[in-house]
Amino acid sequence: MAGEPFRRYAEYREYPVAEMQTRAREFRAELQRRRTVREFADRPVPPEIIRECLRAAVTAPSGANKQPWHFVVVADPAVKRRIRAAAEEEERAFYRRRASEEWLEALAPLGTDEQKPFLETAPYLIAVFAVSYGVDESDARTKHYYVKESVGIATGMLITALHHAGLATLTHTPSPMGFLNDILERPDNEKPFLLLVTGYPAKGVQVPDLARKPFDRMVTFR
Repeated sequence: MAGEPFRRYAEYREYPVAEMQTRAREFRAELQRRRTVREFADRPVPPEIIRECLRAAVTAPSGANKQPWHFVVVADPAVKRRIRAAAEEEERAFYRRRASEEWLEALAPLGTDEQKPFLETAPYLIAVFAVSYGVDESDARTKHYYVKESVGIATGMLITALHHAGLATLTHTPSPMGFLNDILERPDNEKPFLLLVTGYPAKGVQVPDLARKPFDRMVTFR
């Protein structure tokens, strides 16, 4: 592009086809072990592990390279307690009034309810914000593109990085989530995308015995 500096992509690594197949197969097997958990141990996790996983996440591609995300890492017990209280208030309204019977039936196999103790038990909550527009040095707005798509990709990379590091995760999306702006003191141009709960799974934690759709129903080669 005119006016944009370019450099040779020297970081790319090419592998022999047999090694590529092995790497793909091993990575698939590792991700197949990943499961969402709703019970966490209160064991501490070194913050550098979280930091490194976030460093991986922010390498995600984004629309026009605007990187329209902001991650807030919450470890303070008092702040986690406030987040839990606000989230459970919204969840009570959801389960008792807002959710349709069809929605509640879909959630039933997962065993979820309005109680969210994991928001206090887990060592870290990572609040993911989508930055709807930027602000330059002169306080003028700068447009962001494909914000939700970009933030979704970065969040997926973060979940993968945390799993690869040996931690469990839970995506939590109480609705609405505006309370996160208030509690975490984030500006109006940042919209809560989701809360990512992470830490060690509780000892003996159970997960729903669910089956995924057959691969051929989800993927088409043309």
